[in-house]
Amino acid sequence: MKIVCWNVNGVRAIASKGFTEWFHAQDADVVCLQEVKAQEHQVPPEVVEIPGYTRIWNAAKKPGYSGTAVWTRIPPDEVTIGIGDEEVDAEGRVIILRFKKLVLMTAYFPNSQEGGARLSFKKKFCELFLKRSLAERKKGHSVVMNGDFNIAHTEIDLARPKENEESPGYFPQERAWMTELLASGMRDVMRERNPGKKALYTWWSYRGGARERNVGWRIDYHVVSSDLVEKVRDVGHQTQVKGSDHCPVYLELDPATAYES
Repeated sequence: MKIVCWNVNGVRAIASKGFTEWFHAQDADVVCLQEVKAQEHQVPPEVVEIPGYTRIWNAAKKPGYSGTAVWTRIPPDEVTIGIGDEEVDAEGRVIILRFKKLVLMTAYFPNSQEGGARLSFKKKFCELFLKRSLAERKKGHSVVMNGDFNIAHTEIDLARPKENEESPGYFPQERAWMTELLASGMRDVMRERNPGKKALYTWWSYRGGARERNVGWRIDYHVVSSDLVEKVRDVGHQTQVKGSDHCPVYLELDPATAYES
């Protein structure tokens, strides 16, 4: 089972940058997008309507802002749009799919913004997300979380940690939540399989040739519940894929995982 996610920074913009060709080349079972910045009807049909896939769209109420989308060729047993909070769900940030006992939670986490202007909102979102994952695991479900977390967890996850100690995405409160998430039984398999490896970045500023110099942040993740760790065949980043300030990240699980009761 191959799952790919990508913060496209606007699906209408990425549509003209080879998105459809990229999508088909993945041969993925599930493709998750963050920051689609559009209502479904605003997107070209050839992007939205992909044969063989069921599409789920969660647009923000505010035009041209936030939003998530998922394409899946494995029929989900259950689809949940949002996290169950009116304020958070107005921004279209969460889609949850259940395949038998496997639950996929894909999300576009809020940016805490300069000076922590939205830090309280970010903390609320994170707490709700963790609470939902705990509830799913309590039911006996396996959980995969993916998306743009907008958090660099440790110093190794960004190129210039000292310069960014007061930057959104690296505030102590955000990093502490990520630690709490992993302490709860979720596993950052990308980091576990690449301990100590630097420059595993997924986002780069458009300024100053940051991507060309690989001055970036690792803020896009696949995180899995402990019971899935041994079922992870591969996890990685597609840093060669351009078109957004983020690159796609992928996870490959044993093929039968989505069909296990």
